[in-house]
This record gives sequence, structure tokens and C-alpha cells, in this order.
Amino acid sequence: MAANLKWPPVLALLLVATMVGSTSAGNIAVYWGQNGNEGTLADTCNSGLYAYVILAFLTTFGNGQTPVLNLAGHCDPGSGGCTGLSSDIQSCQSQGIKVLLSIGGASGSYGLSSTDDANSVADYLWNSYLGGSDGSTRPLGAAVLDGVDFDIENGQSAHYDDLANALKGKGSVLLSAAPQCPYPDASLGPALQTGQFDNVWIQFYNNPGCAYANGDDTNLVNAWSTWTSSVTAGSFYLGVPASTQAAGSGYIDPGTLTGTVIPAIQGVGKYGGIMVWNRFYDVQNNYSSQVKGSV
Repeated sequence: MAANLKWPPVLALLLVATMVGSTSAGNIAVYWGQNGNEGTLADTCNSGLYAYVILAFLTTFGNGQTPVLNLAGHCDPGSGGCTGLSSDIQSCQSQGIKVLLSIGGASGSYGLSSTDDANSVADYLWNSYLGGSDGSTRPLGAAVLDGVDFDIENGQSAHYDDLANALKGKGSVLLSAAPQCPYPDASLGPALQTGQFDNVWIQFYNNPGCAYANGDDTNLVNAWSTWTSSVTAGSFYLGVPASTQAAGSGYIDPGTLTGTVIPAIQGVGKYGGIMVWNRFYDVQNNYSSQVKGSV
């Protein structure tokens, strides 16, 4: 039986505040890899800002194509130049940070023609980036990534549900997805209905109909409610641009994000935190460092 302790009023208030802060705290996920001036992967993880770092992007895959990894100015995977990232990835993971490979992106040549094609891509991802081997070349070296992020933006939704199921069937693989905020997402709708995704970071930008705009978060909150009640996933993240330059619309300044928007959605659905696009703009604007304590 617990003792009947009497806390002084001030200490009691501090205790309650501490408990509330610890239960409502969220994580930050960030995309890295699309700007050679964003700093190294090691610097990104050593910043202490992020729980997830998403390597962007595998821009070519499926339909019998040879997969292509594009990490902008960081390294050339075609010549084996990205294998040096292995030690950085392992360093990130040693700090408890999950590192994922994002497939797709806003531009690229990708798509799945059949269930067999999806299974083939799953085999490739498993053996080249995840826990498999099968003698495959590993573009990022020996490091084993924690999972795969689906950033499918071309409107072609076929067989991504098959790919999600196949990847989850291979073992311990984290799956995340980055749908646009209009529900259902044109590219990821069927995949997200599988219930296989651990994290869904919804892009609440470049979509005026459901993004924050002109000081009004009504459409954003309504869209958040729809997503979190319609999709089964481990947790949901609010996707935000790190600066006005990072997206065409939908930027939320740090004060408004932590003071207005997050309090409005934090108790709705399985709130996990925020996703920031991307590391380059985050460095320029110090966005995550301004909001980390309140997400």
C-alpha cells in the first residue's frame, strides 16, 4: 500500500507539470540526403534533435529497372562512394536513432507492375539495405538500416500494399509512409490500409486545402482527425517544412506550431511528433532546435 504523502503546493504543481511534459513529448523525424550543403549524416545525428533520420531517396525501382540511389551531392553510389556512410549509420543507431531508406520522392522513375514485382523489390531492399545478404551489393556498406519509408508521390498506388506486406514478412523492419494531407492519398491509400506501417508522417504542406494557412489551423486539424481515425498505424506525425523556402505553402512558424497547432492535435489519435522537411532547411532556420522541447 502506498504511503499517504502530502506534497507542498509548489512541489505538487512542479510534479504535475513534469508528468504532463513527459507524457506528451513527441519525436522529430527529418529527411537527409537531398542537399550536399546540409552537413554529414554524423552531424545530423550528433545534433541531438532527431529520433528518426530518413535517407532520401531510392528514386528508381520496379518494372524491371536497376534500382538507383540518389543522395544528391553527398556521394556517388554507382562507384561505391556511399559505402563510407556505413559507420555514420551505425553511429546514429548507437545513439538510439532509427535510420530508414526512403523510396520514391517527388521525381524519379519508379512503380510496381505486379505482386511479383513488389516481391522482387522487397527482396532487393532486404538484401541491399536491411538484414539480408544473398551476396547482393550493399550501396551503403555493411550497416543494416532499421526500415523503409514510402514517399510515393506519382499517383500510382498499385502493389505498394504488396510491397509493405512483403517487407514486414521478412523480419524486423520498420515501415513509415509520407502521404499528402488530402485523404485518402492518391499514391499510398491502399498501402496504408494494410495496417503495416509503424509511423505515418503526413505532409501538411504544398496542399492548401488541408494545410495551415493565414493563421487558420481548422483545415489542418480536421484533416488530422480524418487521418488518425481512418488509418491504423503505430503513430502519426505532423509533417512540416523547416522554412518558407522548403515548400510552396504550409509553413508554420515555431511559435505557432508549439503554441497553437500541436496543442490542437496532440490529444487526437496516436500523435507521435513532427516530421521536418528537410535537414538542409532545418540547419538554415534552426527550426527543430526551436521546437524540440515542445513537440
